[in-house]
Amino acid sequence: MADVSVNDSAAERVGYITRVQSFSACHRLHSIHLSDEENKRVYGKCNNPNGHGHNYKGLCIDRLTGMVMNLTDLKKYIEDVIMTPLDHKNLDKDVPYFASVVSTTENVAVYIWDNMVKVLPTNLLYEIKIHETDKNIVVYRGE
Repeated sequence: MADVSVNDSAAERVGYITRVQSFSACHRLHSIHLSDEENKRVYGKCNNPNGHGHNYKGLCIDRLTGMVMNLTDLKKYIEDVIMTPLDHKNLDKDVPYFASVVSTTENVAVYIWDNMVKVLPTNLLYEIKIHETDKNIVVYRGE
């Protein structure tokens, strides 16, 4: 075991925080760029004209060194960016962004990223992770 002095702890350390937020929404996977038959073939049962719902779990992960961000502020940003526009909404009908963008979980992650990055301090957002189901998980890092 190496000796670690108190002075060694003065080095800058990088930490990450995660806040998990759940929201419920329904959507229909349907591209305006495909015919009805192509949509049925590509999206299958997820192309149901009446849509289908999910209880999403979203992880907003921010790159932090020390306490760069107050968690109370992060909670408010999540409320404004995720909960108010998305929770218990029909993504296709209630969220203007999805009028021309297919509401896949990948695109939901991009939507959340694009809006979180506007409200968070510069260069703090690291990734958006969405659990659409226990088996379907999307990670987006702004790339």
